[in-house]
This record gives sequence, C-alpha cells and structure tokens, in this order.
Amino acid sequence: MIATPAVPPGDAKDDPAIGVRLEAHDATQPGPTRLYKRRWMIVLLFSSYSLCNSFQWIQYGIINNIFMKFYNVDAFTIDWMSMIYMLTYIPFIFPVTWLLDKKGLRVIALVATALNCAGTWIKVASVRPDLFAVTFLGQFCCSLAQVFILGMPSRIASVWFGSEEVSTACSIGVFGNQLGIAIGFLVPPILVPNVDDVDELAHHISIMFYITAGVATLLFILVLIVFQERPELPPTLAQATARSIPAEDYSYTSSILRLLRNRPFNLLIITYGLNVGCFYAVGTLLNRMIIERYPGEEVNAGRIGLTIVIAGMVGSLICGMWLDKTKTYKQTTLAVYFMSLVGMIVYASTLNLGHLWVVFVTAGFLGFFMTGYLPLGFEFAVELTYPECEGTSSGLLNCCAQVFGIIFTICQGKIIDSFDTLPGNIFLCVFLLIGTIMTGFIKSDLRRQNANRVAKAAEERLMSGRDYGATAVISEPDDL
Repeated sequence: MIATPAVPPGDAKDDPAIGVRLEAHDATQPGPTRLYKRRWMIVLLFSSYSLCNSFQWIQYGIINNIFMKFYNVDAFTIDWMSMIYMLTYIPFIFPVTWLLDKKGLRVIALVATALNCAGTWIKVASVRPDLFAVTFLGQFCCSLAQVFILGMPSRIASVWFGSEEVSTACSIGVFGNQLGIAIGFLVPPILVPNVDDVDELAHHISIMFYITAGVATLLFILVLIVFQERPELPPTLAQATARSIPAEDYSYTSSILRLLRNRPFNLLIITYGLNVGCFYAVGTLLNRMIIERYPGEEVNAGRIGLTIVIAGMVGSLICGMWLDKTKTYKQTTLAVYFMSLVGMIVYASTLNLGHLWVVFVTAGFLGFFMTGYLPLGFEFAVELTYPECEGTSSGLLNCCAQVFGIIFTICQGKIIDSFDTLPGNIFLCVFLLIGTIMTGFIKSDLRRQNANRVAKAAEERLMSGRDYGATAVISEPDDL
C-alpha cells in the first residue's frame, strides 16, 4: 500500500511537497529491491481479465439494431447497456479504492473476476425476447466488475515493475482493456448476423454469451491460483520507502482531500475526463453513425471500431515506451491530446463522404491518439500525486471520464437523432479543444521521478561513504 508518510504536528502533512521531502529523509537507508520474472505473468493475467470485461461493454452497442429487434426495445435503451458501465463506476469507485487500500490487489482481482464471471452466466440465461431485464442484470454485474479493474494498471505497474519499465507495464495493463473493446467491435457482428428469424437469432446470441462465460470462468480460476498480492521485495526505492510507512499513518479520506487540493491533478482529472468521455461516446454510438450513412454495414461498423482500438493499442505501447525513455510526461500528453483533436476533426469531416475506406483510415488516425492517450493520463496522474495510492488517483480520473462519457453519449445521440452525425461530432470536437487548452496549463510536478532521484542519490552517497571508510582502514598502516 502506498500511503502518506507521518509528518510533524500541524498542517505539514497537507503540504503537497512534503511527500518527496520525507522520501529524501527515508531514502538515507534504502532497502533492497528486486525485479521478479513473475511480474510479467501478473500484468498479462490482469490484461486478460480486463479484456474479457471490456469486450462486454460494447457487445450490445455495436449491433444495437439487432438487439433492438430481438428484445423489442428502442435505441436509447440499448445505449444504456454501454452507459451502465459508466454510471455504475461513479458511486462505487470510492468504496473500491478504499478496499484496495485495505485489502490489496489480490482481493480486488478476485472480486473483479468473480463478478465478471457471474454476469456472463446471467446473460446466458437471458436469451429470450421477454428477458431483457435479466440481460440488463448480467450487464450490471459486469459493469460492477469493471470498477475493480479500470484503475488498476498504474497500481500493478508501481507495485511490480522497475522505474525504467513502469510506463510500459501500465500501457500493457491498458492494452488488455483496449484489446477487449477491439474484439467487442469485431466479434459480435460476426457471431450475431442480422437475421429475421427470432429462434435463429437467439441461437447466435446464445453462442456469443456461452463463449464469453467460458472465458470468464477460466480467468477466475487462473486468478484464484496464480495472482499474487505483491513481490517479496519491492521493485524500486520509491516502493521500498512506501512500504516502510506504517498503515496507521494512512487515512483514505485525507488522501482524497489532498488529491482534490492538488491543482495540477485537478486539471488533469477534467482533461482526462473530456478526452476519454469523447472516446466512450464515439464507441457507443459508432454503429448508429455508420449505419445511418452506410446502411447494412454492421460488420464494417465493427471493423471500423476495431481499427480505432487497434491503432490506439499501438499508440499506447509507443507512448508508454517513449515515457520510460524520456520522462516527458506533460509534453507527450499535450502532443497526443492535440492530435486527438486533429483526428476527431478529420474523422468528422470525412464520415459523410460515402467512401468506407476513407472512414477506416481517418478512424485509425483518431484511435491512435485518442485511445493512445489512456495510459498517458494514468502515468501522469501517478507522477503528479505520488506518494498517494495509484488506485485512488486512477479512480478519480476514471470517475470523471464516466461522467463525461454519459453526458457526451446522451447529448451526441440526441444531436444525431435531431440533426445529423456531423453536428454530433463537432460537439465532441469543441470539448476536445477545451481539453487541449487546459492540458497546456498543467504544471509538470513529477514527484515520483524526484523521489527516485533523491533515493538513488542518497544510496550513492552511502556507498561512497563506505568506500571511503574502507580506503581509510586499508591506508592506515602505511601512515604509521
């Protein structure tokens, strides 16, 4: 658990800089560190169950016209099958981050996979036109599981990985979520074709639900057997210092209040929410936007969604490796944010041209930057808020993203219904422009990097002192 160190009486512990200063004091006696090969198994397992959960976020929305026909509901109702993921996150994220602080990563992973598994089997029992309430219950369980998943990549990266690979590890964690969304765009239109016979349609839907349930069950068993809370020795000096802080010195409420008083982090919360909220709206409404201009192209709508996310996965990994090498968090975040705005403008202006291949190209360009922004926001937040718990800072980021995701999805959907897809996409461009400008005002206060530098410098001074002492002992006889 990463907590705030004990400080002298008074208001010193509310000083946002005090964490790094105390880190410097504690680092005069750094503990041993070690990297374990098991770390890759942990992050890949996390990515796998994150994939299984995020796949289900979009599995209804990408074929919304088919589920509308099967369950005899309207488009807005099917939109809520995606938006329930956003809505559930908002009230539950604070209890979940508290549980993360108290019980740790393993308990969170077990609860996440158990809820996800339960939700998939409830959906298996819902394949009948009069059982929409049951399928909604299953989707609610999966959305609750997402609360235990979405903010974990930065926590796993910090607990298990070294300072030179932490951004790459976070990107791999986010990679699973993105890959799940990509599969969610691609697979449902293939497994569930748009047929008129209700019994045949139920058969296809049932196959999709059974496959998902089988994968979710396997992942729950693997987490139960394999997933480990944390390595025996910490991976970095910053983690070693964090582990030395007594649990009784940590207050979850105080941590939240300190984060909310951190101005650079508050700006990042809003800008992250605007960017990711736009992505949620585009993903949820993609089928409607494509089908309106290209009737009968449900499969290609899924492929366009796949293109967006695959391009974003490449962007995430490249950005993660770039951050590990350069540590240019603000500059990279601002550049990627600006290119997300450019991508949205290009996508909006080409969607109505009548050429699907153009939409594929512009959607890929948009996805590379907009989806590639996700791990950047997580890692920048950890830098701005160290030594606070990564799960708490990520949770606040995602909470804001869910709020904006619901607002943008509802508003853009209404604009598309009342006017056209172009005004709906221009609506998102306006907010991406606002987010780009706000990102430029975020102060680059990289506390985790500062803490690691101070700790390494202290270790070098200790080693230098020991070497000097050894030299003095050896030289002493020659002076006699």
